[in-house]
Amino acid sequence: MPGNYQVYLAIIVFLVTYSIIVSEKFHRTVAAFAGAAIVVLAGITPPEKAVASIDWNTIGLLVGMMIIVGLTRETGVFEFLAIKAAQAAGGYPLAILASLGGVTAILSSVLDNVTTVLLIVPVTFAIANKLKLNPLPFLVAEILTSNIGGTATLIGDPPNIMIGSASHLGFMDFVINLTPVVILIHMLTVFILQLIYRKGLLLSNDRRNGILELDARAELKNLNLLRKSIIVLGLVIVGFLLHQYLHLESSVIALSGAALLLVITRTDPEEPISFVEWPAIFFFVGLFIIVGALEEVGIISALAKLSLELTGGQMILSGMLVMWVSALASSFVDNIPFVATMIPLLKELGELAQMSVNEQDFLWWCLSLGACLGGNGTIIGASANVIVAGIAEKRGIYITFTGFMKVAFPLMLMSLVISSVYMILWFLLPRILIIPSFLALALLAALFCRLQTQRLNRTEDEE
Repeated sequence: MPGNYQVYLAIIVFLVTYSIIVSEKFHRTVAAFAGAAIVVLAGITPPEKAVASIDWNTIGLLVGMMIIVGLTRETGVFEFLAIKAAQAAGGYPLAILASLGGVTAILSSVLDNVTTVLLIVPVTFAIANKLKLNPLPFLVAEILTSNIGGTATLIGDPPNIMIGSASHLGFMDFVINLTPVVILIHMLTVFILQLIYRKGLLLSNDRRNGILELDARAELKNLNLLRKSIIVLGLVIVGFLLHQYLHLESSVIALSGAALLLVITRTDPEEPISFVEWPAIFFFVGLFIIVGALEEVGIISALAKLSLELTGGQMILSGMLVMWVSALASSFVDNIPFVATMIPLLKELGELAQMSVNEQDFLWWCLSLGACLGGNGTIIGASANVIVAGIAEKRGIYITFTGFMKVAFPLMLMSLVISSVYMILWFLLPRILIIPSFLALALLAALFCRLQTQRLNRTEDEE
């Protein structure tokens, strides 16, 4: 049994580390790594248990996908897709906002939201400059849709990667259970953003034609590498779809894909390894060790018992508590450390309450929706938000905390209300009824939003 001083020290290290991450007084990787060093040096968790607490599946998946995406990025294909999306919208700013939001959401579901915004935002500035429009509405849309799209799959958002690694849930489980409600939330969010920013996105025909004249193919730099990258990325996605049935971890699929791409491109390994965001990787490592120390001293177990007492073991109430607390917390602190703390808590809660597999899945989905969508609440709620704000600031566009929150926080609350209804129905009714029903509702919302966008475009022409 750990001594009282170890319990208190583990709590202090956790809280201080969290505070530093939120305040950004030091780089979050430095904070997490220093906290991990303290819990090991203080004897709170032995070195072998510290290593064992690291989720290597999450680490491997991130490294593998970073290498694949880094090499693919060199081809210019992502810039090509962004320009094509703008041209498909006919050069209408409101339709471009929807198109870029759609591309961002789709890419975020198959890559990750941080990588996606790093690819899309520079192109967005080029499009906005061509149109002589304020890029702010497009940037806000891309922040929100990156987090929404990332919610739909196992690999779209780091919290989902962590949840999938900690549970039995695989790629197709995320797609089947979360995509219907994510599509609905995405469509409604984009439509409301169009209404909010409509007056600031009026444009003359001359400027609209400037987008249509852009040569998207000029962005494609290395067609040979592009072909190889698309083949490997396709194989990796197929691997994710089948990894449960092949009894392979998602990290094995990602790392194997990275290895294959390195072999067939004969690339010097120094360059692809530089694509890996090592500060983010070591941030995860430090975080896992700190949370492992909380498990070691019994804090996680005590919190699970308290949660069980608060909800009386009532599953819907437990799920809603997990979702809303996760969302509100993730709005003001990075959702990655929060989910790292919640995962062992939910595992412990499941064991104490002797939950069935369906009940445990209910809590995992509530955590995923809460943490990923909650990241849209403020500009510091998710890594993608902070990155977009940083890029914008370098270009003289300031996304303020309060300005972003006025638009984003109500939309985040809307997404939580929709998610709550979805998850309650998911738990009470057969999945064969709920999932197709929400998917049909999402498609109707997509049709409605498209018709409304066309109506707004016609109104813009008249004005």
